[in-house]
Amino acid sequence: MKSANFRTYLYYLSATDLSVVHFYLLLTVLNIVFYARIAEWHLLVLLNAFVILAVFAIASFDARKKSFLTSQIRYWYVYPLILLTFKELYLMIKPIRGIDYDQALISIDRWIFGFDPTVALHQVSFPLLTEFLQIIYATFYFLPMILAVNLVMKKKYIEADYSIFAVIFGFFVSYIGYFLFPATGPRFHLHQFELTNSELPGIFLTNFLREVINMGESIPHGTPNPESLVQRDVFPSGHTMMTAITMYLSVRFNSPTKWFLVPTGMLLIFSTVYLRYHYAIDVIAGLACMALSLLAGKYYYNYWSRKTGRLEIHNV
Repeated sequence: MKSANFRTYLYYLSATDLSVVHFYLLLTVLNIVFYARIAEWHLLVLLNAFVILAVFAIASFDARKKSFLTSQIRYWYVYPLILLTFKELYLMIKPIRGIDYDQALISIDRWIFGFDPTVALHQVSFPLLTEFLQIIYATFYFLPMILAVNLVMKKKYIEADYSIFAVIFGFFVSYIGYFLFPATGPRFHLHQFELTNSELPGIFLTNFLREVINMGESIPHGTPNPESLVQRDVFPSGHTMMTAITMYLSVRFNSPTKWFLVPTGMLLIFSTVYLRYHYAIDVIAGLACMALSLLAGKYYYNYWSRKTGRLEIHNV
């Protein structure tokens, strides 16, 4: 009887919900295995347990009490959860890994291109372009939402559901990459981070947007020794991965947003190197991981959809 009850609650989960549960179980196992290195491991285990229970509760409530509010919560709760997960990784990656791979990534860039792409791009930089690209870079989290909202408005519910799943699944793949190959990026290793505003100036919003991004990466203005404290989130480029996934799905689902998302996305991917957040190999790896996550994600999504009697996705 207990098994049947658990199966009922399990089957309430969508593929997106299930991917969250799986990833948070993985984080929980890592916290327990490496508890001696992670000062806050017990708090993180409790947080993860709360997230997993909350996902089950949201899915169960939505399945039994269908309403506009519950369906909207079900669609969108994952977006703030991405940021929560990102900050948990901050407390885990450096203590667990204790190594950065920046020099290896720099060497790969030099082997491929014969030079450092961020250094070369500095030669053609100018304030208006920097301002424009910094604004484009800051649109990152909004692009997947623009696609999903448009698909919902067009009543393409299966496509909207899959696009949200694909982005979340892609984030989790990129987070695994951060664990495997932690790095801090060219703004710390090929340039002087403290001189970024003077070496790569914008016009009006650039410095403000940089500070917002830096705060999100745990290095607010005035942080001493920022390189040692910044988030290890370089390889693969998550900005490239999720932006490319969004661009691809906007075309595959024939969303009118493609006319905005594709050119904006291409500029955003270019900005990751121009603005010194990523090495070029991070972008290349991001595109490769995008393809991998779409292939694995489609199988994962359709398997769980068949298992739970939901509609599968085919046109991706």
